[in-house]
Amino acid sequence: MKAFLMKFVMITAVLWVALSVFYDVSISDMLITSVVLTVVGYVGDVFLLPKIGNVWATISDFVIALVVICFLGSYIYKQPVALGAAAFSSALLLMVGEFFLHRYMHIEPSQSIPDKNARYYYNRTNLQAEFAKEVDINSLTNQGKEKNINKKLKD
Repeated sequence: MKAFLMKFVMITAVLWVALSVFYDVSISDMLITSVVLTVVGYVGDVFLLPKIGNVWATISDFVIALVVICFLGSYIYKQPVALGAAAFSSALLLMVGEFFLHRYMHIEPSQSIPDKNARYYYNRTNLQAEFAKEVDINSLTNQGKEKNINKKLKD
């Protein structure tokens, strides 16, 4: 839940600066866009981020943000807006924010996405070399049998 709220706050802040300040999009339209992007992006982060890694997930977030802002902008933004420039600049700023958000989600897995099988930075430092002498099991069993036979013979 913490990661979802962080994503919503980050997206809302970026869209407020990019859309509301520079392109005069109303706050209500910006909030609708922010909610849709947060839900779609979070679902993508839960399912895609562990499988494809941070860089590709960030690139996919850029494409998703570009498509969602263009689509929603063409239907809900009331005033004339340079939609291509607004969507591109917003998606570019969101991509930078998403990169750092994904890194946080990887560093703090207990507080964000619960994925125990994440394959981010696989480090093979848990290997240990074996130092042992080869033992012939047959000779050990034969020695054990010989001891038992000798013991029985002595008794």
